[in-house]
Amino acid sequence: MPRGPLEYVILEFPGNRFSGEIVPALHELVSTGVIRIVDLVFIKKNGDGKVESLELSALDPDEAAVFHALDGEINGLLSEHDIKLAGDQLQPDCSAAMLVWENSWASRFISAVQNANGRLVAHERIPVEVFEEAVAAAKAEV
Repeated sequence: MPRGPLEYVILEFPGNRFSGEIVPALHELVSTGVIRIVDLVFIKKNGDGKVESLELSALDPDEAAVFHALDGEINGLLSEHDIKLAGDQLQPDCSAAMLVWENSWASRFISAVQNANGRLVAHERIPVEVFEEAVAAAKAEV
């Protein structure tokens, strides 16, 4: 079966502790088959700008416990260079989760397109702000 498209996100949080508040929403996406987490790395940037990356196993046990169900299937996919680039974008005294996921919901659709001898010609994300502006403009015209 074909794979769905892969995406990555860097989610920044103030402070250098991972609370796990995002885990229930991520777990729902994983358990319902919407996404499959491919890699997950934690990044911390201290007040002096020093960046440290941590795999799940390196986190404090209390911090790590809430993330165990989400650990990626292909650890090590993200390189040190990727982590450095992510760390450069973080504010001092922040932590981040860098996730790579497969949009597994799309694999069946991709298979159907391929079986119909179709091909992807273009794919681009539309920023939410653009969509909201279009909706507001459409409502204003009514």
